[in-house]
Amino acid sequence: MTGEALARARTCLACHQVNRKQVGPSYQDVAARFAGNPDAVPILANAIRKGGRGQWGAVPMPAQPQVSEAEAAELARWILTLKP
Repeated sequence: MTGEALARARTCLACHQVNRKQVGPSYQDVAARFAGNPDAVPILANAIRKGGRGQWGAVPMPAQPQVSEAEAAELARWILTLKP
């Protein structure tokens, strides 16, 4: 499944949009912040699965344990392709 299809299937788009902030940051903003970071995929995949807080404001990213490690990595790779 492609990253975009996974984002739809795993309801990521309930909080994130490609090009605008919703509850969470836009995927383009995430891609811009991590551009050039060789560790971006594992960092983002970990944040998807385990959640996080304080990186993008007051609203925490809830953990998504139903997303497999492989799916989280695919989502991260897709997000990183989204340029503004």
